[in-house]
Amino acid sequence: MRRLIALTGAALLVAAASLTAQSRAAELNLAAVSCAKYENEVLTASLPGYSADSIDTVMWLFGYATAKSGDRVMYGDSLRAFGFALDAECKDNPSHSLLDAVRSVTSKRENPMDLTHLDCATFETRHQNLAKTDPQSANTLTMWLFGFAVGLSGSHILDPDEVHKFDAGLLEHCSKRPQDSVFDALSAPNPAVARTPGLPEAKAHPEHAHAP
Repeated sequence: MRRLIALTGAALLVAAASLTAQSRAAELNLAAVSCAKYENEVLTASLPGYSADSIDTVMWLFGYATAKSGDRVMYGDSLRAFGFALDAECKDNPSHSLLDAVRSVTSKRENPMDLTHLDCATFETRHQNLAKTDPQSANTLTMWLFGFAVGLSGSHILDPDEVHKFDAGLLEHCSKRPQDSVFDALSAPNPAVARTPGLPEAKAHPEHAHAP
């Protein structure tokens, strides 16, 4: 089964797996989870208490890695490439933390969509329509955005049970400030994202600056 994610009108095709049963999911502290644990327990859905869909987990990590790299874009056709690259990095370095692996992994990135050029009003309409027609794809898309926002915040905690709170906070921001870019909204405070004290809010790179 494939989930078709349409964010900009161009299809963002994401390979998907069957959803696991939903229960209270354990948090993943990327700094405390080894690559070996990621490979042997997280991806195989055997980590005690952690029941998030493995595809959504990788999508969150991809969003997180993108934010940490300084990019301000979503690469719509690159989830597989990132997932395979992270898998290879962890197999080569099983004792490394997942945080180190995510920060160091490189992969081919295609079909970029600049988040500083997509306004909140457009995003909100398309995201809500997708949630009605394909809720699985909408959730997977939100996991990428969630990971990106956490990457900007300075935190390194993945709590999949907070995705709906994150989504609600993001859409609330976009409803109040429809002229903002999606990057602005992801940089703003969100009830599901703990910001590291003293860390300034992320700013768009000059080359990505958008009109007010």
